[in-house]
Amino acid sequence: MSFFTDPTIMLGDKMLEGLYIIMGLIVIYAGIKNLLDKSNPNRYGTALFWCTLGIVIAAGRWIPAMVNGILIIIMTLPAVTKKVSKGDSQLPSKEYMQKMSEKLGLKIFIPAFSIGVCAILFVLLTDLGALVGVGFGVLAAIVILMFFSRNNKPATFLNDATDMLGTVGPLSMLPMLLASLGAVFTSAGVGDVIASAVKTIVPEGNVNIGIIVYALGMMLFTMIMGNAFAAITVMTVGIGAPFVLSYGANPALIGMLALTCGYCGTLLTPMAANFNIVPVAMLDMENKYGVIKNQAATAVFMIIFQITYMILFK
Repeated sequence: MSFFTDPTIMLGDKMLEGLYIIMGLIVIYAGIKNLLDKSNPNRYGTALFWCTLGIVIAAGRWIPAMVNGILIIIMTLPAVTKKVSKGDSQLPSKEYMQKMSEKLGLKIFIPAFSIGVCAILFVLLTDLGALVGVGFGVLAAIVILMFFSRNNKPATFLNDATDMLGTVGPLSMLPMLLASLGAVFTSAGVGDVIASAVKTIVPEGNVNIGIIVYALGMMLFTMIMGNAFAAITVMTVGIGAPFVLSYGANPALIGMLALTCGYCGTLLTPMAANFNIVPVAMLDMENKYGVIKNQAATAVFMIIFQITYMILFK
């Protein structure tokens, strides 16, 4: 409890940690539920995966780094051996979903909209941060959904969360691992290696070429890592800072657009599993790269537009 009673730690950090604990407990619940589900052919491996992940999310701050690392390795074993599967689904019938769809109409978007509204309000009106706002937005969405239907009880949301986690499977941990990989790459000096290589391509002082290489590098590295937040640290250290920002370019404009250049890579890679692979699984699409193919033209147009914008307004 010392973390939550420490006056030097910001309230927003304490509340965010509280949300992580809740998330971790939900994931552990999913593991226990799968363990008790005899219809799941891999219930032991599934339970091991989800319970271990839940422990890391909920208590990772207080677990020694070495133990955290061991838990993550343990967590990957059932995933690598394909022993993580989805158990019995408790989704409502199609008839019930059709009935509720007709009853609610466009009001069904209000809960999702409330999450974004809460995030914006928390940023504008408090010092707690957007992530805390998202957490409270989810709670607000739950209350709204309970108001929409008396059938929406706490157990309903827990079971839906378990069903969603089962659908996504081990891919759910990919964004977290990729984000961590960005920090590891930066600490390992990958950015400096990239800077040395780029020196042979970008003429010294040519900011426009530096912007082009930086933007395309962000897109390509995001395609490799699946996460623009992981890519931007390495790319900014290796290209953005020495070849663009050091020559007087606006850091706010360049940094913001460099991140969205990375998002263009997100549209084009299966490594961005939560965007491009999870929807395929949830919608039972025949072409597992169907989402990426439909986004390719948008990604190409946006990368060209953003490079042009950076060069014109740097």
